Amino acid sequence: MKKKGFYERFIKRPQDFILALIALVLLSPILLLVAILVRIKLGSPVIFKQQRPGLNEKIFEMYKFRTMTDERDSNGQLLPDDVRLTRFGKLLRSTSLDELPELINILKGDMSFVGPRPLLVQYLALYDENEKRRHDVRPGLSGLAQVNGRNAISWEDKFALDIKYVDSVEFLSDWKIIFLTGKKVFVREGISSNTAVTMEPFRGTKKESVGL
Repeated sequence: MKKKGFYERFIKRPQDFILALIALVLLSPILLLVAILVRIKLGSPVIFKQQRPGLNEKIFEMYKFRTMTDERDSNGQLLPDDVRLTRFGKLLRSTSLDELPELINILKGDMSFVGPRPLLVQYLALYDENEKRRHDVRPGLSGLAQVNGRNAISWEDKFALDIKYVDSVEFLSDWKIIFLTGKKVFVREGISSNTAVTMEPFRGTKKESVGL
């Protein structure tokens, strides 16, 4: 069991709640505008909901603004992501506006402002024992991996950064990540990998050691 420091035990969660509440109030006009545009350009539902594993692998429902259409082929199967991701959807992703509903997840206690990003539930069976430690903390709106390459780095490097964060949750490092996240969003870095619109699916960890 991970031993928590004073900041993580007594300050981080109240800080998240207060910041999320302030952000929701201040950003409410933007949230409303984006919701209207999503409804007009992409249809309903405006909010995309998906189950993700959180603290201690507890499953929660994560909220994002919808960025893809529901276009299907003649067999009723959804078309590939790169086909369904519209120009408007790409804009939402590149500016991270699609992530704003996650402020509600932070308010509810499902997530934190800073922590490993919540990934797909089906990846749980693929993690090794060390990678599973990324669930020793609440998942984050942003994290150490997101300010060090985001989707442009390998899964191995991403997980190594996640574990590095888990082992050193501190007030100053959290705020550094928050400010760096703002910078990354502004310059729109690391939005996609070299071969996918976001990130290639995780298929299990390579056995060789990973260096950072």
